[in-house]
Formats: sequence, C-alpha cells, structure tokens
Amino acid sequence: MTASPPNPQAPADPGRGVKIRVLLAKLGLDGHDRGLKVVARALRDAGMEVIYTGLRQTPEAVVRAAAEEDVQFVGISLLSGAHMTLVPKVMALLKAEGILPEVEVLVGGIIPNEDAERLLALGVKKVFGPGTPLEATCDFIRERWHERQQGTAVS
Repeated sequence: MTASPPNPQAPADPGRGVKIRVLLAKLGLDGHDRGLKVVARALRDAGMEVIYTGLRQTPEAVVRAAAEEDVQFVGISLLSGAHMTLVPKVMALLKAEGILPEVEVLVGGIIPNEDAERLLALGVKKVFGPGTPLEATCDFIRERWHERQQGTAVS
C-alpha cells in the first residue's frame, strides 16, 4: 500500500484543528525565488498556511506583513549576501513591534557558517543551507510549534 499524498487542507495540528502560519519573504535585491516557492509548496502540502510576500521586500514590509498576518514563523530567503545587514534589521524591527519572540525567524540561503552562528546569536531560530531536505524544514517548524504550544520551547 502506498501512502497518500499530504492533504493541503489538513490542519498542521490535527488534534486542535489549528494551522501553523508561516510568512515567507525574499529580502533586498535578490530576485531568485524558485527555491522559496518550492519550500512554500512543501509547507503548504504539510498542512501549514503559507503567506508569500514576493520578491524584493524591505525589512519594514516583512515585519508589517508578519504583524498583519498574525504568523508564528517568518522565513527569510537570501542568496544576495546581504544577510548580515537585512536579517538583523528584521530582528530589531520585530522586537520594536513587540512581536518577537512570539514570531520565530528562520533563514535560508547561502549563509557561511560563521554568519549562521551570528544570526543564531541574534535570535534566529534556524539557518537552513542549500540542500536541506524539505521534510527537515517542515519537521523543524512543526516541532518548534508543538514545543511552544506545550510551553517547552527554548527561546
């Protein structure tokens, strides 16, 4: 017997009927969004609600969308090398808006290991590099969400 494909309408937490809400954004001048669209589809197929902001977003626009959409996660994709400029700005704006740490930030792209460590020290919850399996991304988000719901998440 083969497993049935994921139901896009299935709740991310079937026990509660609540969907995990994830905002995905391409910051700055980076115009390559094929990978992020693949991630968006995988999250959707895993039962999450995905809000994709589109290309060339500013940190201010991403934070505004996160607040308006009442998301639990913000996923930022960067291939341009501007991660150490743009992500800290997003983190500061989320904090100023009063929605950090309720919103967790995830970063994906080509991020050198030393920069990934610096981003994690700023409060980014996870940095996903090229080739990260889609299932691992979905599992990480779901696990973080469940930990937060149970009050066991480490900030």
